[in-house]
Amino acid sequence: MSRSERKMDHIRFALESGQKRLTAFDNIQFIHQSLPNINLSDVSLHHKIGELYLSSPIFINAMTGGGGDKTYQINKQLAGVAKQTGLAMAVGSQMSALKDKTQGYTFKVVREENPTGIIIANLGSEATSDDAKLAVEMIEANAIQIHLNVIQELVMPEGDREFSGALKRIEAIVRESSVPVIVKEVGFGMCKETVEILSSVGVTAVDVGGFGGTNFAQIENRRRENSLSFFNEWGIPTAVSIIEATQSKGKASVIGSGGFTSASEIAKGLATGADAIGFAGYFLNFLVKKGADSLLEEIKILHKELVMIMTALGAKTIKDLQNAPIIISGETYHWLSQRGIETKKYSQRKI
Repeated sequence: MSRSERKMDHIRFALESGQKRLTAFDNIQFIHQSLPNINLSDVSLHHKIGELYLSSPIFINAMTGGGGDKTYQINKQLAGVAKQTGLAMAVGSQMSALKDKTQGYTFKVVREENPTGIIIANLGSEATSDDAKLAVEMIEANAIQIHLNVIQELVMPEGDREFSGALKRIEAIVRESSVPVIVKEVGFGMCKETVEILSSVGVTAVDVGGFGGTNFAQIENRRRENSLSFFNEWGIPTAVSIIEATQSKGKASVIGSGGFTSASEIAKGLATGADAIGFAGYFLNFLVKKGADSLLEEIKILHKELVMIMTALGAKTIKDLQNAPIIISGETYHWLSQRGIETKKYSQRKI
């Protein structure tokens, strides 16, 4: 099977399997504020991640590219939506275009459609610093994601089986890159120890890519003769992973992704410590099934509802929202307690 055919398999199976809705955000509850003392018009969604200034905490996360005309059309439409809404956008892995130059157009269209927007390049941890430079140049990227997908590769019939040296390669990319470097998981979450290690080599931001959204183990198992079903439930739920990441000793900014579908979940993700929230599967479903105009309208609704939630909490800024008091319960409370993370402080915060 060619790489481009595999890309389309991933998209098809992702749309068919949907999202697992096991992000653990049901264990997060805001403490109601009867006197928020602000107006709707006081709220601003502008924020900063490392060196990147964002007009919204929502961004379009890595999805596709390198799969011929179909992925070209998806990226073209996503880039058009990003331009109209002011969202940052990450492309899917560009390794396919580095190995097959004819696939470059499926990625370059993003910059062509959105000349002044924030675009994020993407490669796997097997990439070298030279690969990273080429990926950034290909789409004139403002940052680059290096994705970690050990579980997906292990389950993938034709996947990699060698993972040594990844940290050294990431460190080299950080050292030689002209743009900020983000390291991203692809649906299995990051623990605080991983975040500390990545921060120690200068990574600007981590994208936790938590368990609960598109399940790449499940997708790859559909492509196997003998299923490795134990990996289908493997990972750290998104809410838990965000808290783990923000409680690490590292200085990297934290991006939350993995199964987000609503403004309430966005608000909870930010309140648990994320600096931005990435959407992939949910936006892809909207785009493919309802079209770009419907996706555009959905993003506008998410923005409006997020502003309403922030107003109810008395949070004028994303930084305020990150200090909103919350109650952590259920399995998330149990997990964090076992990991030595004190949860009471979240309930006693003040904006």
